[in-house]
Amino acid sequence: MSADTASLLTTPLHDLHLELGARMVPFAGYHMPVQYPSGLMAEHHHTRTAAGLFDVSHMGQLRLVGSHAAQAFEQLMPVDVMGLGLHKQRYGLLLNDEGGILDDLIFVNRGDDLMVIVNGACKHSDLAHLQSRLTHQAGMDCQIDVQFDRALLALQGPQAVTALQRVLPGVEALVFMTGLATQWQGQAVYVTRSGYTGEDGFEIALPAQTAQDFARALLAQPEVKPIGLGARNSLRLEAGLCLYGNDIDTKTTPVEAGLSWAIQKVRRTGGARAGGFAGAQTVLGQLDGSVPLRQQRVGLVALERVPVREHTELQDPQGRRIGEVTSGLLGPSVDAPIAMGHVLPSHAAVGTRVQAMVRGKAIPMEVRPMPFHPTRYFRGH
Repeated sequence: MSADTASLLTTPLHDLHLELGARMVPFAGYHMPVQYPSGLMAEHHHTRTAAGLFDVSHMGQLRLVGSHAAQAFEQLMPVDVMGLGLHKQRYGLLLNDEGGILDDLIFVNRGDDLMVIVNGACKHSDLAHLQSRLTHQAGMDCQIDVQFDRALLALQGPQAVTALQRVLPGVEALVFMTGLATQWQGQAVYVTRSGYTGEDGFEIALPAQTAQDFARALLAQPEVKPIGLGARNSLRLEAGLCLYGNDIDTKTTPVEAGLSWAIQKVRRTGGARAGGFAGAQTVLGQLDGSVPLRQQRVGLVALERVPVREHTELQDPQGRRIGEVTSGLLGPSVDAPIAMGHVLPSHAAVGTRVQAMVRGKAIPMEVRPMPFHPTRYFRGH
């Protein structure tokens, strides 16, 4: 084992991954399973047709507590925190003062706290940012309870609800982006109906010491198989979901990233609590057109069967650089080379032809709508 590998952290499911024959790789400072013996393609298709179990314990869990927690948190993001209902979940964007994205995250109003899930590679910088901005706001009662030692599992796929309700009865009543506080073997568990694959599914936050037994209970269900990082990436790309550090970063604003839908009306110009967040002048200006976009995130499909990977240069038909691919692979469900990239606004319209320079060869691509594969979130009957 190299010194670099030895310094990696492990999740509570590490021993189980090894027992299941996972191929482990470094990811976000952790030793993580990239795939199991069945391979990425089989894992991808199993999640689309049945239920896949993902270890996402490298993600960071935080609790924001205090009488002003929602108000303080809302000042850091262009989203409606104060109006979020009990056990309702929302996608959020932590911004810097220029409107660039420090991280994308998920948070849920649990009544006595806001539970926040941040990306694994960003969790320590996010924590430092939150500590500097939240806990020093004059007159604001808001504290941060760091829970980076807790486990987080995701069960995704059309049969996820069938399998999970046997282990945690009651989860079938949830709809997309809602949560439930429950127990398993005497331990507090919090479940949300959400995920990163475009499929119906759940994310389960639970104590580290309970995680391995809970994962075994799920894997004992006939619908469930373990899924690694490789299929997680192909599933999220087909769903048109951003990967932080690839498709969005500190140089990308929410509007340039195509995430304007995440900015509720109440926080926009003319809304009851408009602005007041980091980078508001830039973001609100881009929304109303007074501040120009520098780039736009788009979906791309290659017109030849050649996978186009991240960092590949994008050109117009005359050979002028117009952007770069940020994520790309051969989509297993759509059976086509798909990608996301940043391009100049002049080349962002659906149907625009561009070319990707792959090993010196120009591969024709076309801007397409996202998601590439239909999403199947459960919003109720």
